[in-house]
Amino acid sequence: MTDRSEKEILAADAATLHKMGYAQELSRRMHAFSNFAVAFSIICILAGGITSFQVGYSTGGAFTAIIGWIVGGLFALTVGACMAQIASAYPTAGGLYHWSSILGGRGWGWATAWFNLAGLIFVISSVDVGVYNLFNGLILNNIFGINTSAWANYWPVVSGGWPQVLAVVLIAGAQGLLNHFGIRFTTKLIDFSGYLIFVVAVLLTGTMLYATPHWDFSRLIAFHNFSGAPGGSVVPHSDSRFYLFLLCMLYPLYTMTGYDGSAHTSEETVNARINVPKGIMNSIFWSLVFGLVMAASFIIAMPDPIKNAGDGSNIIFNLMAGLAVPTVWKDLLYIGIVVANFLCALAGVTSTSRMVYAFARDGGLPGSKWLKQVDRKHRSPVYAIWAVVVVSIGSTLYSPAFAALAAGCAMFLYISYAMPILAGLFAEGRSWTEFGPFRLGVFSKPLALISVLGGVLIIYIGTRPPNDILDSYFIGLLVLIAVIWFGVARTRFPGPPINAGEIAARAAEIMAEEAALKGAVD
Repeated sequence: MTDRSEKEILAADAATLHKMGYAQELSRRMHAFSNFAVAFSIICILAGGITSFQVGYSTGGAFTAIIGWIVGGLFALTVGACMAQIASAYPTAGGLYHWSSILGGRGWGWATAWFNLAGLIFVISSVDVGVYNLFNGLILNNIFGINTSAWANYWPVVSGGWPQVLAVVLIAGAQGLLNHFGIRFTTKLIDFSGYLIFVVAVLLTGTMLYATPHWDFSRLIAFHNFSGAPGGSVVPHSDSRFYLFLLCMLYPLYTMTGYDGSAHTSEETVNARINVPKGIMNSIFWSLVFGLVMAASFIIAMPDPIKNAGDGSNIIFNLMAGLAVPTVWKDLLYIGIVVANFLCALAGVTSTSRMVYAFARDGGLPGSKWLKQVDRKHRSPVYAIWAVVVVSIGSTLYSPAFAALAAGCAMFLYISYAMPILAGLFAEGRSWTEFGPFRLGVFSKPLALISVLGGVLIIYIGTRPPNDILDSYFIGLLVLIAVIWFGVARTRFPGPPINAGEIAARAAEIMAEEAALKGAVD
């Protein structure tokens, strides 16, 4: 690609953004791999694929972990394809919120934004808690032999105790600082994360298979009811195989979330109408493939699948600690896993801050005047970045941290994914007539229907024990959305510019905003 051709593409990207009523404020430096890396890093099979493995295994054993991963991954691909089609038509940082507003109206878009924001916050907070848990279990305990189990007793009022609170503050604070100082350095770290996840996942899988004394592939489809005590009490006991299979879906669906990150970085991606859909689809597909092989290697490497199930949430920690491989090699794997999880949440902060910036740009948040500002030097939405960091830390304080956060992440995000897809299902061929290069054709409406019905099912799964604490979160968010919308936002929230008159009225403002940023140092 020549410099001139890239300049033409950048000009076309900016023109597309102008047609939707927005200025090119963010620095457009991401190419295809960088956009893919954002979504792939947020999905991060070394995060959910490890920290939530027990949810898949402690329900119905290998069967629910393997078959559940396949079913959940195919559903994620279905949802991703529907989102990719809309992203190709409307490549903006607002992503889901903007799509819902265009296809379903201001109120539908406003509600989508809040569900999406809640889900994205849960992504960051759950992964940051996961970073702490992994650092604690794999590095402090397995490498240095430090047992921290009694530390939490010093501040029992807060979930996880003071060590978790302090660790999450430090972890999230570091991610905020890295995001603050511009897209160039953050993009390099996220690109590195994409490669790191591939490499560590392959090495971890190879190590599991190398260390196993047997190659019993028949165990990969064996069903065992590990609910209740046999599975370390990860999920309550149930005799219903169907119900246990539904619960196991939180394993793949928690892991395979966050691919909307490709959409939220649309305004920083070159050739966004093509590269954003590619980023969404490729990130899900390769996560499905590599995550499946990695999960299979865990099960094959277990010395005793029934006894190992009793380890519950510590199943992967104990499995790795017992591998018959050199200690140095295991230590390197431990470090690689922890670093990959840190970079996963780093990409989550990048994605979420762009969503906050876009929503604030349209006046959708308290403090929108500040949250929509872009730092002229670093070309980053710095107030949005730090707001995301603070809220994500706060969300870890008063809930059974990981289990509830993981379930909340899956439930709220898939609700927000389903909402613009549902709006598109009714708008396609009517009010929605302009499409991008990525089209689903005759498959568009059937896949949209599957996505919406699956989203309803996820609400049911996400509010069953042991995640029923989310009942209050879900109902509370619904009530809050309704009260604020009908009480204030319906008359005060302008929403994104949609019709030609609104977009034309912003032309002078767009020119002024872009002129103000000229000469800024990226």
